[in-house]
Amino acid sequence: YNSSGLAFFKRKHIYKLKRIMEIALRTNNTIRFPRGQKMNLTEHEKWLINFYKQRNWYQYSPFIRLNYLSEETGELSRAIRAIEIGRDHPGDKQLSSIKKRDNLQEELADILDQLLIFCSKYNIDPNCLLSASENKLKKRFPE
Repeated sequence: YNSSGLAFFKRKHIYKLKRIMEIALRTNNTIRFPRGQKMNLTEHEKWLINFYKQRNWYQYSPFIRLNYLSEETGELSRAIRAIEIGRDHPGDKQLSSIKKRDNLQEELADILDQLLIFCSKYNIDPNCLLSASENKLKKRFPE
């Protein structure tokens, strides 16, 4: 991408990504795991960074990481499409609503992980994103 291509990419996807993160984080700043375990956002970010560093994945630049985020957004789109129309493709077998929801949760978590890595790369506390989003919306759309 040249600089104008990157700007287009950012404009196209930033709004979607903000909404995804709002949905993923809406449950009182707690990530819920299938077995009932809970981990707060800060703990998960620390764990995730360590996990990525151990596998030499953390080293990738944010510019490269945007491609991973785009891929995960496509997978989220597929999961939502499967929920909304009952399957992803006419040739696919029907999944139970539980499996569809589990897949949706998995894809949201993948996107959240990429956003947390961006936060780490740019030294942004992910907890601040929640209030930043709320403040921006309140300012833009006063009640």
